[in-house]
Amino acid sequence: MTDRKKDHIELAFRSQIEKSFVDDRFYYEPFLNAHPQKELKPFTFLGKEIRTPIWVSSMTGGTKLAGKINSNLAKACAEFGMGMGLGSCRLLLEDDKYLADFNVRHIMGPELPLYANLGICQLEELIQNNELSKISNLVAKLQADGIIIHVNPMQEWLQPEGDLILRSPIQTIMDLLKHADYPVIVKEVGQGFGPDSLNQLLQLPLQAIEFGAFGGTNFAKIEMMRNPDNQIQLYDPLAKIGHTADQMVDWTNTIVESNKQIKCNELIISGGIHSFIDGYFLTEKSKLPAIYGQASELLKYAQDSYSNLQNYIQSQVEGLKIANAFLKLK
Repeated sequence: MTDRKKDHIELAFRSQIEKSFVDDRFYYEPFLNAHPQKELKPFTFLGKEIRTPIWVSSMTGGTKLAGKINSNLAKACAEFGMGMGLGSCRLLLEDDKYLADFNVRHIMGPELPLYANLGICQLEELIQNNELSKISNLVAKLQADGIIIHVNPMQEWLQPEGDLILRSPIQTIMDLLKHADYPVIVKEVGQGFGPDSLNQLLQLPLQAIEFGAFGGTNFAKIEMMRNPDNQIQLYDPLAKIGHTADQMVDWTNTIVESNKQIKCNELIISGGIHSFIDGYFLTEKSKLPAIYGQASELLKYAQDSYSNLQNYIQSQVEGLKIANAFLKLK
């Protein structure tokens, strides 16, 4: 008791926070609830029950380190009841050399959502070559629930070894949906979708849309950093183009309110979600059922021992419980 009071006195002046730092997104209501004792309430998302509204956004695969990362992330999904999107599974279309890096269903268990991942360029090629059965085979061998198609025109354009997108991605996705007997999620990779793209995507029978918004990991910027001496640096302004998750939630809400033709009814809000407080704000703000995705924040901890990742996610769960009890959106 004495030491605690002494700490309070010594730290009182150093702990003052300027008014300009206040998080003005919430009403703080300390009078209405006790400290939460129960776990977060489970709910159905992507057709399965999850216990924590955090999505492991697609990251990486095909290297020794990626195998460890994916294994740690899958273990966390099993412990905390989360869903996971794998990194690009392009390497598995032709052979199973790197299958072990992606094969995490036995770690997660069958009850949680797990999605494979391919790029729009690979999908274009598979359609052109009448090889869509390769996606079905990919989903089956990973025991995945479906496929994520990542749409990344800026990244491909800025990547020296990138592929050209030959058709509008919306047409390619529509062609896939005519044949797919598995759920499909569409995502961006760090720059997000504008309102017209969102409007068209929401009218397709997708399982979900993942934002991949501006403000988090930006793969267009990654390509510029990979090639610092290349003429590609002249295109640097393109890496600064995009839309934030906050903007995209607002646009989606407007579309949902005004359009009766919505067929996609779930969102994974990702891109610049730095902690539970951002995730809580955006999922509560969304008029569609939503969870929030993280990539780089989880990657920081997944590269090391599992306990580091475990402690991080546990802190996020506890933060969400406090937010649910005492914070209301303005």
